[in-house]
Amino acid sequence: MIIVTGATGQLGRLVIDGLLEKVPADQVVAAVRSPEKAADLAERGVHVREADYDRPETLRPAFEGGTRLLLISGSEVGRRVPQHAAAVQAAQGAGIGHIVYTSAPHADTSVLGLAPEHKATEEIIRETGLTYTLLRNNWYSEMYVPTIGQAVETGAVIGSAGEGRIASATRADYAAAAVAVLTGTGHDNRVYELAGDVAWTLDDLAGEISRVSGKQVAYRNLSSEEHRAALVGAGLPDAVADMLVDIDRGIVAGALADASGDLKALIGRPTTPISETVAATLGA
Repeated sequence: MIIVTGATGQLGRLVIDGLLEKVPADQVVAAVRSPEKAADLAERGVHVREADYDRPETLRPAFEGGTRLLLISGSEVGRRVPQHAAAVQAAQGAGIGHIVYTSAPHADTSVLGLAPEHKATEEIIRETGLTYTLLRNNWYSEMYVPTIGQAVETGAVIGSAGEGRIASATRADYAAAAVAVLTGTGHDNRVYELAGDVAWTLDDLAGEISRVSGKQVAYRNLSSEEHRAALVGAGLPDAVADMLVDIDRGIVAGALADASGDLKALIGRPTTPISETVAATLGA
């Protein structure tokens, strides 16, 4: 059986959908914090089991009988390492043979503030001696959906990424890669740098928004301090503002620019361009 953690999340649901196109529902386990939120998956024949990263006692029972585990990284920055360590330990105890983990781009060398937790998790997985596959997902295009909507209203995309490039892809692209690994062969102990086919700049994004919306939108490149102040002024929590500014700082350094081709190769088709995310967001 294939176990998917975080199965009611945005990425997890897409992975479940993809798995159900390839394997019988009774061979899929949705491991979720709140089983009631997965009632629709149970109706489709998927096994639904409680698995709370913060309650390690729920993890091993959730993983029992599984052969492959997709460990979707937790969303709580600063808590991921102990949460993931508990999940990996439970997987080992439950007899899981292969762990697939959604990591960060170039997690072992990246300057991104989010990378150390992913690097630590990768090391924990390797130390088990279990077969693994590391899916180092680049930035999700959907992260720019709020930016796209605001830009049409204000006439500006704001950021502090300069001319740095972002090789983003959609959650559906990354989910398809996870499905390919979970249902395929030849991925043992492999590290995939997953990213979109084309790396674009925030100036490119502003231009695409202008083209689709018919309204003039420009990119305003701010200093890190100005960017943070603007985000906090717009109502974002300090921690979120700090994360977004750190991401843009990393973009300047090239942390998200690697359009490696691994994602396209895994899913057998071109990745979804940022233009499609703009068009979908604006209803074009």
